[in-house]
Amino acid sequence: MNWHDRYLQQAAWTRGLRDYLFGKTKLSRAESVLEVGCGTGAILSTWRTSASLTCTAPHLPRTAGAGNAVRCKCHGLDLDAAALNETHLHVPTAFLTCGNAHALPYSNQSFDIVYCHFLLLWVNDPLHVLIEMKRVTKSSGYVLALAEPDYTTRTDQPDELLVLGRLQNESLQRQGADISLGVRLADLFFRAGIKIVETGAIQSWEKDALSSEEWQNEWAVIESDLTESVTEKEIARLKELDEEAQLRGTRVLNVPTYFAWGQV
Repeated sequence: MNWHDRYLQQAAWTRGLRDYLFGKTKLSRAESVLEVGCGTGAILSTWRTSASLTCTAPHLPRTAGAGNAVRCKCHGLDLDAAALNETHLHVPTAFLTCGNAHALPYSNQSFDIVYCHFLLLWVNDPLHVLIEMKRVTKSSGYVLALAEPDYTTRTDQPDELLVLGRLQNESLQRQGADISLGVRLADLFFRAGIKIVETGAIQSWEKDALSSEEWQNEWAVIESDLTESVTEKEIARLKELDEEAQLRGTRVLNVPTYFAWGQV
């Protein structure tokens, strides 16, 4: 399983939303930004080619030429040291920290913008994580949760693939995911004391027109999820049903996904 490829795929799903929200929060004027749960740097790496932000290179002076314009210090935190090593390869200019989202190792009011992406469903106490994200955000700064799914309202078509959705949901729960987190996101922001500016469902993951590479990525995840609980024979059967439905154009996978952003 190539997790960086998976994270890039997830980042592609939310690219339009990120462009919109980072514009609303004036990312281009920010001095410091933190991604909590940055993984392998799938989102941080997109900023290297984005017109909205150029990350700080620690070895460059602030008088660097236009080609190395320094606008914002971008920081990434993750609990997985190996993932951070990979992030450094993709985003050598970022300031990376190995740490726990429940106890962010930063001073109060350190960042203009603090955000996460497909993170809160995986943490033990999402409310506490949001409170920590608020704590390290400057007064009048912004906290963003860019994407949190609600797998409990997942739709699978055709009906013969309903079992696949049920098996994946059960696997996610065994791995520690809160599969209904997305629908509770706005309430968590309110309870954390973050003044919500905007929230809602951002997209549905309709997988009825996947490229061959995207389909293979999807099945790498499925096989990783199910390998310890489902026989190889059953996985192969479901994969064949899924491929046939893709070819017929009848395959739909819809997972409602939510975002929220607010001001401190």
